[in-house]
Amino acid sequence: MFSASQSSKAQFLDKARQAREERRELKERERAAVQVQALIRRFLCRSRLQKEIRREVEDFFGANESSSSKRSALSVFRIARKLLFVFNHKEDKERFEKLCRCILNSMDVENEPKVWYVSLALSKDLTLLWIKQIKDILWFCCEFLKQLKPDILQDSRLVNLHLTMLVTFTDTSTWKILRGKGETLRPAMNHICANIMGHLNQKGFYSVLQILLTNGLARSRPSLSKGSLTAIFSLALRPVVAAQFSDNLLRSFLIHIMSVPAIMTHLATLTPERLAVIESHDLFRKFILFLSREAQCRDVCVCLEGSHTLCLLGNLVYLGSLNDKVLEEETAHFVGVLIHMLSYCQKYVSQKKSNLTHWHPVLGWFSQTVDYGLNESMPLLTKQLQHLWGVHMIRILFSDVLSKKLLENQEIAQLPTQPVSPQNSLPMKNLFKRAFQKSASVRNILKPVGGKRVDSAEVQKVCSICVLYQTTLTTLTQIRLQILTGLTYLDDLLPKLWAFICELGPQGGLKLFLECLNNDTEESKRLLAMLMLFCDCSRHLITILDDIEVYEEQISFKLEELVTISSFLNSFVFKMIWDGIVENARGETLELFHSVHGWLMVLYERDCRRRFAPEDHWLRKDLKPSVLFQELDKDKKRAQLLLQYIPHVIPHKNRVLLFRNMVTKEKEKLGLVETSSASPHVTHITIRRSRMLEDGYEQLRQLSQNAMKGVIRVKFVNDLGVDEAGIDQDGVFKEFLEEIIKKVFDPALNLFKTTSGDERLYPSPTSYIHENYLQLFEFVGKMLGKAVYEGIVVDVPFASFFLSQLLGHHHSVFYSSVDELPSLDSEFYKNLTSIKRYDGDISDLGLTLSYDEDVMGQLVCHELVPGGKTIPVTNENKISYIHLMAHFRMHTQIKSQTAALISGFRSIIKPEWIRMFSAPELQRLISGDNAEIDLEDLKKHTVYYGGFHGSHRVIIWLWDILANDFSPEERAMFLKFVTSCSRPPLLGFAYLKPPFSIRCVEVSDDQDTGDTLGSVLRGFFTIRKKEPGGRLPTSSTCFNLLKLPNYSKKSILREKLRYAISMNTGFELS
Repeated sequence: MFSASQSSKAQFLDKARQAREERRELKERERAAVQVQALIRRFLCRSRLQKEIRREVEDFFGANESSSSKRSALSVFRIARKLLFVFNHKEDKERFEKLCRCILNSMDVENEPKVWYVSLALSKDLTLLWIKQIKDILWFCCEFLKQLKPDILQDSRLVNLHLTMLVTFTDTSTWKILRGKGETLRPAMNHICANIMGHLNQKGFYSVLQILLTNGLARSRPSLSKGSLTAIFSLALRPVVAAQFSDNLLRSFLIHIMSVPAIMTHLATLTPERLAVIESHDLFRKFILFLSREAQCRDVCVCLEGSHTLCLLGNLVYLGSLNDKVLEEETAHFVGVLIHMLSYCQKYVSQKKSNLTHWHPVLGWFSQTVDYGLNESMPLLTKQLQHLWGVHMIRILFSDVLSKKLLENQEIAQLPTQPVSPQNSLPMKNLFKRAFQKSASVRNILKPVGGKRVDSAEVQKVCSICVLYQTTLTTLTQIRLQILTGLTYLDDLLPKLWAFICELGPQGGLKLFLECLNNDTEESKRLLAMLMLFCDCSRHLITILDDIEVYEEQISFKLEELVTISSFLNSFVFKMIWDGIVENARGETLELFHSVHGWLMVLYERDCRRRFAPEDHWLRKDLKPSVLFQELDKDKKRAQLLLQYIPHVIPHKNRVLLFRNMVTKEKEKLGLVETSSASPHVTHITIRRSRMLEDGYEQLRQLSQNAMKGVIRVKFVNDLGVDEAGIDQDGVFKEFLEEIIKKVFDPALNLFKTTSGDERLYPSPTSYIHENYLQLFEFVGKMLGKAVYEGIVVDVPFASFFLSQLLGHHHSVFYSSVDELPSLDSEFYKNLTSIKRYDGDISDLGLTLSYDEDVMGQLVCHELVPGGKTIPVTNENKISYIHLMAHFRMHTQIKSQTAALISGFRSIIKPEWIRMFSAPELQRLISGDNAEIDLEDLKKHTVYYGGFHGSHRVIIWLWDILANDFSPEERAMFLKFVTSCSRPPLLGFAYLKPPFSIRCVEVSDDQDTGDTLGSVLRGFFTIRKKEPGGRLPTSSTCFNLLKLPNYSKKSILREKLRYAISMNTGFELS
C-alpha cells in the first residue's frame, strides 16, 4: 500500500511539470507570434513607405518634365532627402540618375537664384543639411563610377553624368550664384568645396578614379571619351592644387593616378590641354623631387608593387621626354628616382619559372603578383619606356659625353700607348703606321690617357646615368634587345663613352677598373657599371653590324680603336681570371665578367673570320705555357678557367700540345697504350677494297666508344677474295681511314656539298635520299673524330660556318648567322645585304618570309616562319627576314645531318678538348698546318731504308730539288703524294705517324719484296743492276713512304718526281 501511494505521488509531480512546460511553450509561441507580426508589420509599413516615397519621387520627376529646370531648389532638396532616406543601389539607380540630371539642370538656369540647387548653401537653416546631402550624393556617384564599364555605350553616358556632378560641386567656377555681386561669397563657397573634397578623399576618392581610369584606359584602344578623361584628370588634380601640392596628396596622386598604364600618352592623344596644365603647375619637377627622397620613393613602390611601379615609371619617363628644361635641371634627381624604382622591380625579377613566379610581358618571370588586366596596355607602356633609350633623351642625359669632340687630325696622329703590358707595342706601332698612311685625315685613335678625377661631379653624373641604363637592361628583361638597339642608335655615343673611360683615373683604363674590382665601395660599383654598359652596348652593336659596316664603313668604331679596345678587354679578363677574382665572383662581379668577356669574344671571333688585329695580338706573352700546364696538372682553378674562357691567350702550338696530352692521358686511362705489363685490346676488321665504305660502315658502327678509340687493325681483301699481303702496324689503318674519308666527303656521293667559290665542304641538304643517312653522318663524325684523335691529318676543307657548329658556337647568344653566311654563299650574302640597304619600300620586291628551292627538279617552298609564304617582307621585318633566311640556309636545312655528325664526332673527341680552338684553328687540327712546308724539319725527321742515307747523292739531289726547283705548290703536291695530305702536321714532322721515310728500290712495286742485304749494299754504294731511268718514284701513303729508284742524274730525278706528283700515281704507275 505504501508503495502504491509513492507511485501516485510521482505521477502527480510529473503531470504538474508537463503542465508548466506546456504553459511556458504557449507563452513563447505567443511572444514569437507577436514578434513576427511586428516584423511583418514593420516590413510592410517600411515597404509601403518606401513605395510611397519612390512613387512621390517618380511623380516629382514625371510631372511637368519639360519644366523640370524651373523646379525650386528647395523642392529638389526635399525630394532628394526622401530618396536618400530609402536609397538602394540596385532599385534606385534610375531615380538617382534623374535626381542628378535635375540638380545639374537647376545649375544651368539663368537668373533664377531660387532654382539653383547650390543656393541652399546660403540658407542658415539648411546649410549643414545641404552640405551633408551633396556629400552623400557625390559619394553615391563615386560608388556608381566604380561599377560602370566605359566601353559599354549606356554606361559611358552614366559615367559622363556622374563625372559632371563631381566636377560641378567640387569647384565654384561654374556656379552662376557667384557672378556679379555674389563674388563676395566665393571664399565661403570655396571653403565648402574644399570640405566636400576632403570628405570624398577620406572615403577613397582617388581609388574610385583609379578604377575608372584603369577600366577605360588599360586596353589596346581607350574607351574613355575626351570629355570623360578631361573631367577625371581635372578632378584628380583639384585636391592636389587645393592642398598646395602637399606630400600626402602628391603621394595619393602618384599611387592612384600616375600609376594608371600609359595615362600620360592617352592625355597627349585625347586631351593635350591637360598636359599644358601639368606643365603650368610644374608637376613633373614636383613628382621627381617628392620621389627623390628615398623613404617616400620606397613607400610608393611598396604600395604599388611591380606591375604598377612599372606603369608609374613609364608615365614619368614620358613626362620627362616632354619637359627638356626640367630634365636638364633635375637630371640627377630624375636618374636617381628611376634607378630606385627599377631596382625595386629588379628584386622580384627571376631568372626562371617556379611556383612563386608569374609571367610579365616586360619583366619576364616575376615573383610578385602580376595584374594580368594590364597586359593589353603593355605595348603602350613599352612605347613610353622607349623614350628612355630614345635619341632625344640620350642626347640630354649623355650631354656631357656627347659634347666631346673626336678630333680629326690632318697630321699622322701620335701613336697611342696601350692599356696593356708592353708585349704588344711593336706590332701595334706597325699596324697604326700602316693604317694612318692609308688615310690623310683620321680622328685621333681613342686611347687610355687618364687625368680625370673619378670623384668629380661630371664623372659621378655619367656613372649614375650608366647605372640607370644597366639597371634597365637587367630589369626589363623581355625588351633588352630594344634597349641595346636604342643605346647604339647614335653612332658617336659609344666612341665618346670609350673616350670618357680612357680619361678616368691617373693613368686611365685598365689599372683603375682592376682597382675597382678590389674595392667594394659604391663609387667602384658605379664605375664598373659604366664599363659594363659600354661592353654590353658595343657587343650588341658589333653583333648586328655586317662586315661591310665594320671593316669598310667603320661605323661607330675605327678598326684601330677595336684593336685598342680588344687589347684592354683581353688584359682585363686575363687579370680577372689570373688574379683569382672570377673564382669567387658572385652577383654584380660575375655579371661584369660575363659582360666584358662577351664583348671580347665577339671581337675575337670577328677577327678569326676576318683579321683586323695584328699578328699575336691576342697572346699574353707574360703567361708562360709551362706554368699554365703545371697548374692544369695540379687542377688549379684559375688555369682551368683560363682555358675555359680565353684559351686564345695561349699560343696555338701549345694548345695543340695540350690537346695531344689530353688524348694521351685518356688513352692511358682507358688502357689503350702499350706498356711492359699489358697490351691494349685490338679490334680486327676485314675490308673488301671494292666495298670499302660499306664494309667499314657495317663493321665499325657496331663498335663501342672505347673500342673506336682503341687500336683497330685492318686486313684488305682484293677483288678475287684473297687477303692482301702485309701486316697493319697503323699504316694500313691510316690508308683505310684516308680512303673512307675521301669517299664520304666526295660531293658526287651527295652526303656533302661544296660551297660556291672556295669549294669547302658542308652537309648536303638533299642527303636524305640515302637510306639510313643519319647513321651514315654519325659514322662520318666518328671517322673524322678518330682521325683527329690519332693525329692523322686529312685533307678535308670544311666551310667556316660548319666548323662553328662543330665547336658549338651557334648556341651562343652572340652568334649571328648572317656573319657566317659568306662562308656558304657569298653571292647570296651580297643579295641579302642589298635588301638591308634598300632605300625604297621593300614590299615592292614582292618577297615573302619563305625560301623557294629547286630540289632535284622540283620547286619546293620552305616557310621561314609558320604561314611565312603569305607574310610579305616589309621595311619593318626585313632585318628579321635576313636573319631567318641565313639561319634556314645554314642550320634548319641541315640540322639533323649536322646533329648526327656532331654526335659521332663528340663520341671520340670531347667538346671541352676542342673548345680552346677557333674555327680556323679546328680546320688546322683536322687538316694540318696551312703554313709553308719546313723542309729542314722534314729532313731532320726522315728515316732512310734500302741503302739510302742523308749523305747519299740521290737524297742530296732530292732535297735540293724540293728546296730550289719546286714551287710551294709543287712541294705541297709532293707532301700529298707521300702522306695523302698536302699540309704538314701542326706540331711539325716529329709528330707525323708513321715517320716520313725514303727507300731505295730497284724493281717495280709488284716485284718489290722489301730490303735485302744485296739491295741495301747496292743502294749504299750506288751500284745499279740496270739504269732505272724509265721508272717513276712511287709511294705508300699508309706508311708515309717514298720509294725512290737510284737515278744516275739529278735532271732525271727532277723530271720523274715532277711527273709522278702531278699525276698523283702513288701505287698505280711505275
